[in-house]
Amino acid sequence: MPSIWRKLQIPDPIRIGRSQKMPELGPRILFFSGGSALNKISRSLKNYTHNSIHLVTPFDSGGSSAKLRDEFNMPAVGDIRSRLMALADETVLGQPDVYDLFHYRLNPDQDNQTLRQELQRLESGEHPFMTKITSPLKELIQTQLSITNASISQDFDLRGASIGNLIIAGGYLNNEQKIDPIIFLFSRLVKVLGEVKTITDTSHHMVTLLENGESLVGQHRMTGKECGAISSAVKEIYLTQNLISSKPAVVKLGHDRHKMIQDADLICYPPGSFYSSVLINLVPEGVAEAILANPNPKIYIPNLGNDPEQYGLTLLQQVETIIRFVHKGENEHGSLGALDFLLIDEKLSYTGLNEIEALGVTIIRADIADEKAHKYHENKLSEALISIL
Repeated sequence: MPSIWRKLQIPDPIRIGRSQKMPELGPRILFFSGGSALNKISRSLKNYTHNSIHLVTPFDSGGSSAKLRDEFNMPAVGDIRSRLMALADETVLGQPDVYDLFHYRLNPDQDNQTLRQELQRLESGEHPFMTKITSPLKELIQTQLSITNASISQDFDLRGASIGNLIIAGGYLNNEQKIDPIIFLFSRLVKVLGEVKTITDTSHHMVTLLENGESLVGQHRMTGKECGAISSAVKEIYLTQNLISSKPAVVKLGHDRHKMIQDADLICYPPGSFYSSVLINLVPEGVAEAILANPNPKIYIPNLGNDPEQYGLTLLQQVETIIRFVHKGENEHGSLGALDFLLIDEKLSYTGLNEIEALGVTIIRADIADEKAHKYHENKLSEALISIL
């Protein structure tokens, strides 16, 4: 089949205007992501398309998610919660109240007995955050909270607990320890303008092997947030069953996720923690095959700030790493099928661009960051992605 070429204009007023007018018919832009880096961009993107797809990592082992994972042997739900709220339809009556509740955290400085009493007030509907929420969502939230409250042990540490995470945990327990049903239910109730799923509906953990021979079991040990930043480059990442064992586990991509990846109009490797938020999503068996089976464009948007996980990596090496993950270490294919575009801000200068182009990657320079290029401007970046399609 012959290739079809067109001149790329960023921003493209025609494509942007069309998407703003009919976002329900917008493109299926798929993101492999986790963490909070993409939330503001997601909140902007829903003004241009209601069909974005977010495959989020459930392998987080830090923060309040870690307590729930340890208690119930469940996937991490913090990133799912925040992405659902970022994509929720903000025009729906009462939506800000739901948003506030899902982002509310219990006081980290109060004793557990006081926090347990507050959780009971939330469950009963008497808490100020709950009185604002209307039926039927209020009753649904109460049901999930009651299940969580009844299931957690008496010594479960509630300090700093995310109420949104506790609600989703209740739904997980109420659906035979499956995360998909509760995500689907809340997506419909808060009218999520897009689709959010974990990359797998399983409870696994991340293992990182460093070039210096060190092995780090758990995502939290290599992000530079809860533990010290890594002091050696990453050699390999894989998944394991729990935090005790570092034995590799075979994790397979579900058929529905495979179809989402294969049918996406654009696949995006977005800003975020390079290994623990982006590339770990490529590890499950079947992800790389689905990417390669999709003939549509793939794009990488590198981090602007410092990412401790990218220790020792140049931009060229980041691009090569993505290609290696998709092609499973085989070098003879170049970027073919794995990566088509590198999107960078026009105000910044990078080394290695000629070498990146030699791999078959087209470099797109555009005005997509704030004035000092410290962070991406969510509207500009959203419009750049829309303009490519």
